[in-house]
Amino acid sequence: MNDQFIAHIGDNCRASCGRIYAIILRYVYLLRGSWPRMLEQAYWPTVQMIIWGFITQFFMTNSDWVAQATGVLLSAVLLWDVLFRAQLGVSVAFMEELFARNLGHLFASPLRPQELILALLSISLLRTLLGVGTAALLAIPLYHISIFDLGLPLIAFFTCLLVFGWSVGLVISSLLLRYGLGVESLAWASIFALAPISAIYYPVTVLPDWLQPAAWALPTSHVFEGMRKVLFDGVFDWTLLLNAVGLNVFYLLLGSWIFYRTFQAARRRGLLLQMGE
Repeated sequence: MNDQFIAHIGDNCRASCGRIYAIILRYVYLLRGSWPRMLEQAYWPTVQMIIWGFITQFFMTNSDWVAQATGVLLSAVLLWDVLFRAQLGVSVAFMEELFARNLGHLFASPLRPQELILALLSISLLRTLLGVGTAALLAIPLYHISIFDLGLPLIAFFTCLLVFGWSVGLVISSLLLRYGLGVESLAWASIFALAPISAIYYPVTVLPDWLQPAAWALPTSHVFEGMRKVLFDGVFDWTLLLNAVGLNVFYLLLGSWIFYRTFQAARRRGLLLQMGE
């Protein structure tokens, strides 16, 4: 009797291990067959390591800056979230249409691609105002720091980051059209790839010399450098603003063009009716 019971337990354990192994194997195949999923495993630790490495390096060589850093760092976090929320507002809204398998229905109507783009940008603006606005107001009683102390330059910084977020969101939406929901993780991961070279928490000069041209090619670095000049020196640098605006115009036109071309290709291939979970 005992031998039969032990054998029965052994059979159940082997069967259970087999089922567990089958599920593990399924997820391994999913991981192996999707380069975004593979990339994501090392992506977040690497980005965090790079950002905090630069922050540490800057603080070690500029200890006098630390005493003034609290308000600047919190303002930088809130402004960075404008970019993040603006990008998510576009790409996540677009993903919701893919999850619902609704693209085919939308474009069976008289809706045009440019009208969809304008609608996505509008809902992105609304979501960004709700999300960042709430956090900015809560920072006042919690930390006695108000990002609104930036004054009128805040409007310029907000707009520049919002528009660049839109540009990135349109590119992510284009990738979703081209490759499907297998690349949905890029909606969260892509914007953080730009964080180390966006000079959010430290000046561009902290970056290695070979990386600084890449930083200046982004409107984000001009915005955050301008923010620090306002907070530390009380000076609004119009050159930095104009540089950011010029780059934003370029990136927004590029993002819109990529989305339109990808949409046309997807429509020719019949992909609009095949998108979904």
